[in-house]
Amino acid sequence: MSPGLYLVATPIGAAHDITLRALDLLGAADVIAAEDTRSLRKLLDIHGIPLDGRPVVAYHDHSKSAVRERLLQDISAGKSVVYASEAGTPMVADPGYDLAREVIAADLPLVSAPGPSAVIAALTVSGLPTDRFFFAGFLPNASGKRKTALREVAPVPGTLVFYESPKRVAAMLRDASEVLGASRRAVVCRELTKKFEEVLRGSLQELADTCAERTMKGEIVVLVDRGDLPNVDEADLDSVLRDVLREKTVRDAADDVAAKLGLKRRQVYQRALQLADDDMYDK
Repeated sequence: MSPGLYLVATPIGAAHDITLRALDLLGAADVIAAEDTRSLRKLLDIHGIPLDGRPVVAYHDHSKSAVRERLLQDISAGKSVVYASEAGTPMVADPGYDLAREVIAADLPLVSAPGPSAVIAALTVSGLPTDRFFFAGFLPNASGKRKTALREVAPVPGTLVFYESPKRVAAMLRDASEVLGASRRAVVCRELTKKFEEVLRGSLQELADTCAERTMKGEIVVLVDRGDLPNVDEADLDSVLRDVLREKTVRDAADDVAAKLGLKRRQVYQRALQLADDDMYDK
């Protein structure tokens, strides 16, 4: 096995979803680094891969630079290092990002052994368009910041994919319903590939109501269908803006209309300012 950092994807649930290549690399590497060493040891036990005295290094969000430096030194010394995420593909919502960047900066070999990913698994069972999608990771916890983040991705011409906590998913769906549109199609995937796997489909409003009435548990992926992006002429834009400006400030009106019509916020905000000034002088 040649020197370098090997990024190994691990199962997101079912232990047998791991690839044969991943098992080969885990069995042959000189050093194994893992986001969660306990999960990794359990996976190795399931597949009968002995450590035979090889070091297992914890690499997670709280790892210090000294851990990265040690792994880089191992690679520079001619050793092969495997990095395994806790579940899924390394670098996707995963602390291995800084490690990979340091390996690249040091001009050392970086190799990917692709495999399970909650994003892709959710897309395949969602029934939503997959030709274009945008992975937005975790949204902010606070509702105000979450709505701002949702407004930023509202114009994306593809399926939106989020990771979410079971404790916050109802609130997230409620905010998404308000910002992206209550009737917009969405899917909630829970515990993918595990015993209690569940896929809920409906509008954002329907899913917000459903999740608010339940105690959600497990790993959750939320997907939202792309919005309609009609060709909006100036007259239509002005009509919608004037209606919203009767009840909201220029800033809030621009946010809502930009999200609703799939237009750039800057364009809508500038037009809203003009309309507000014109209406003031008309009075």
